[in-house]
Amino acid sequence: MGAYILRRLLLMIPTLFGIMAISFIVIQFAPGGPVEQVIANITGQGGGAADRIGGGSSDFQNFDTGGESSYRGAQGLDPEFIAQLERQFGFDTPPLERFVNMIWNYIRFDFGDSYFRDISVIDLIIEKMPVSISLGLWITLISYVISIPLGIRKAVKDGSSFDVWTSGIVIVAYAIPGFLFAILLMVLFAGGSFFDWFPLRGLTSENWSDLSWPDRILDYFWHLALPLTAMVLSAFATTTLLTKNSFLEEIRKQYVVTARAKGLSERQVLYRHVFRNAMLIIIAGFPGAFISAFFTGSLLIENIFSLDGLGLLGFRSVLDRDYPVVFATLYIFSLIGLLVSLLSDLMYTWIDPRIDFERRDV
Repeated sequence: MGAYILRRLLLMIPTLFGIMAISFIVIQFAPGGPVEQVIANITGQGGGAADRIGGGSSDFQNFDTGGESSYRGAQGLDPEFIAQLERQFGFDTPPLERFVNMIWNYIRFDFGDSYFRDISVIDLIIEKMPVSISLGLWITLISYVISIPLGIRKAVKDGSSFDVWTSGIVIVAYAIPGFLFAILLMVLFAGGSFFDWFPLRGLTSENWSDLSWPDRILDYFWHLALPLTAMVLSAFATTTLLTKNSFLEEIRKQYVVTARAKGLSERQVLYRHVFRNAMLIIIAGFPGAFISAFFTGSLLIENIFSLDGLGLLGFRSVLDRDYPVVFATLYIFSLIGLLVSLLSDLMYTWIDPRIDFERRDV
């Protein structure tokens, strides 16, 4: 097992390097970089990114109309002003040098500071993480609580009317986009055209610190109700069908026939013998399911419900071309994803020692 872990860890290096290299190359050809963002803001053509630059916007107001620049919208701005912007954002060096420096810093977990926020990238990520952890953790737990009993019941009732109509519901729920259902919930229950039962933004109320602990807990789940409902609609579908198929496969094996022949009841056979073996793949997949919900499942939901988490941070960073935040989150998430993938494989061996990855190719 030690050799397998070592191989997987070594393979993470070129994988992570490839992810960062491809993303860096794509960014070089993407229009509207941070320099263009500031220029557009100054010339009245852009949003508010430049207003958040550290050091004060007054440093960038001394320009005249005599310069030329390759940046879109920069005609008439002082070349020295453009050069100052390039130095501030680190674009005064060749792309290859910037990439090498970025990788070297990231190896040492030095992610620098945000372009447009007066805070380090790692502090910014830590600040936004509780919201995304809340969504990822609860959606994973809720989906497992729904999926496992439903999947077991569907396996036991395979081919029955219960199995057929629940499969229909699962497939339809999986097909409905989460963001579309979220908008529907907003219109219906968050002060849209019908009811105003739930808050539209945030994870807690403004007076949360003044509430008692029971009221704080209620307030927390009151704010999470609609986002979790929107996310759970399709989250349980895959786990439900996976649980059903895993139980069906185990039920048809010879040891189940032997257990029944010994006079054990169906409940004893199902939960004493089948359950432990069938749940192997479900339990081992828990880290991956959590990471999936944590990193990818909440992006649109956070934007729709104005939840200040990593999804909303990533979305705004891409719009603002806040490259330190974009690349740092990509690096961290990719690294965590690779480590969780390894952890999932190790959980298989811990749960079932018969599995030996060392005898297989990575």
